Amino acid sequence: MAGVSSKSLEAALVSLEPKLATATTALARDLFSILELLDSNAGLRRALTDPTRESAAKAVLASQLLTGKVSAQAQAIFLELVAGRWGSARDLGDALEVLAATSAIAVAEGQGGGSANLDKLEEELFAFIRVVGSSHDLQRAFDDPQASAAAKGALAQKVVPGASEVGALLVRQAVAAPRGLKPTALVQRFVELVAKRQQRWIAYVSVTRELSAEQLTRLQAGLNNLYGRELKINVSIDPTLVGGIKVVVGDEVVDATAATRLSDLRRRLAV
Repeated sequence: MAGVSSKSLEAALVSLEPKLATATTALARDLFSILELLDSNAGLRRALTDPTRESAAKAVLASQLLTGKVSAQAQAIFLELVAGRWGSARDLGDALEVLAATSAIAVAEGQGGGSANLDKLEEELFAFIRVVGSSHDLQRAFDDPQASAAAKGALAQKVVPGASEVGALLVRQAVAAPRGLKPTALVQRFVELVAKRQQRWIAYVSVTRELSAEQLTRLQAGLNNLYGRELKINVSIDPTLVGGIKVVVGDEVVDATAATRLSDLRRRLAV
């Protein structure tokens, strides 16, 4: 996905982020069900991505199809997505798949364990990839066009029997609707989304000189307080750094130009 589609997806993810704190697996399921509707109707995809069609008309069409079938929140998220610009009809579905999977992953993240839950989810998804990748029988079963989505989902549950609710949901989605990919390839994409989410829990810190154990403890406490979560700290030395410290958490870069946010951290690190 590139160009206007990439920008539309980025905007949709920014809009989705505030909603993720209260997201549930029901929201993810609703978004996946909308994706199923899109994938089953090429005419609908074209109508919703037609650049000559007014945004209001697209919104009316989408609302008529979804009202009463999914939650109001899922419908609102999709309407925002439809309002974006898409380079191809396929891109709209791809973007919706990302939003649905991200919503599910955020549920795992918010279930008390934070980063640890994401680590567990990642391992569940990797376990599916390893087991299926090593079994030709399983690969044939999941590729069988005659097998129902329910049957494939039941088989996937046996492959990862101890998976969490979110892990099971993502694996079932991958085997029931791989959308032209091998199920393991789609699960790998979900793994990449988990990894992207994990970056929000890692602080990449650059400093001009090596820190003592006491300074590292102060840095940990200061960053945890600054971001309101227990972060993993990855420290590197950069003697050329201006301002003494630079912090990268997810997509956010806090460097010497953000003096007000880093002044407290610099005081904590002072000898």
